[in-house]
Amino acid sequence: MRHSWRIGRIAGIDINVDSSWFIIYFLLTWMLATSYFPQSLPSYRGAFYWVISLLTSLLVFASVLIHELAHSLVAIKQGDTVRSITLFILGGVAQITEEPKDPVSEFVMAIAGPLVSFFLGSFFFMLSLLLLGVNDPLLVMISYLGLINIILGVFNLLPGFPMDGGRVLRSIVWKITGDLRKATQIASFSGRAFSFLLISIGIFEILQGSLSGLWLVFIGWFLHSAAVKGYHQVLMRTRLNNVTAEDLMVEDLKTVPGHVKVQELVDVHILKKKERVFIVVDNGKMKGIVCLEDIKTIPRDKWKSTDVNEIMIPREEMEIVSSDTDGETILAKLMSRNIRQVFVMDGNSIRGVISSGDIQRYMQLRSELDKK
Repeated sequence: MRHSWRIGRIAGIDINVDSSWFIIYFLLTWMLATSYFPQSLPSYRGAFYWVISLLTSLLVFASVLIHELAHSLVAIKQGDTVRSITLFILGGVAQITEEPKDPVSEFVMAIAGPLVSFFLGSFFFMLSLLLLGVNDPLLVMISYLGLINIILGVFNLLPGFPMDGGRVLRSIVWKITGDLRKATQIASFSGRAFSFLLISIGIFEILQGSLSGLWLVFIGWFLHSAAVKGYHQVLMRTRLNNVTAEDLMVEDLKTVPGHVKVQELVDVHILKKKERVFIVVDNGKMKGIVCLEDIKTIPRDKWKSTDVNEIMIPREEMEIVSSDTDGETILAKLMSRNIRQVFVMDGNSIRGVISSGDIQRYMQLRSELDKK
């Protein structure tokens, strides 16, 4: 199971490290300590190689973080909210709550990361010139950082959505056609074509006896999945433009007292009545909401001793929308805030609940009805 840990906060943005990041960090450190630095600095000893490699790997990922911060700060300046940046096995990703509002905004946000990487690469190369003949280990490390940042900038500019280059391509097509869906479709196709190219090269290298081809296959597979997912998300957002919360919500929610034990809730209400979401009330007043997903968070052997009050989502913590909120806004809330459901209320009256599953079922019905 993957986990992530918050390691800091910059400009109001949480900086997280995914568990997969440690894999690539130690692989990069191992490669530097056993190959790159021994070849570049043959007169030093083993322990020194590991120390400088550990530091260099940290600086590489600091560069990746700065790259993602460039995207994030531009997004914030454009009025978007950036919840977090997460470093993981393939680099870094910024969690931006909204899609760009227009092609110019997307172009500026997408190009910011590669431009910063090129700036860092140029800075490190200029710094390395000052270190010629002064400090060989520092010179080799700084030169490597310069090269890595240039490679990072170039790789991200390749026209494969959802990489930066793919987003630049989408913004240009979007500007020309005025159609975000069509632009995303073209950029997604470009991304999938690029991913198949990487996979083909990787397979060829594997057949030649090079295990490094496995890495290309993995990157290609990841980019293909991201390209397909990115297009489906935009397609879903487009189809939800004229849909409201009232169209998506599950109505007629049942009520349960807060003092009821979880075991009784499961046996009497969920299994027999096939209900999944309940309004929790005490003395006729709504206290919160309890869902099937909330029950899954506690061990089964504690169901008989745990009150519904203890596992419910209190009213003040509920994510609430009105019945006329558009579907695209609701989808954005579910995706960007990593929540299970939103609740539909008009005034003090709860009308229903919407989960990502409800949206998917609605879209499936729409898709089937649209088929000729």
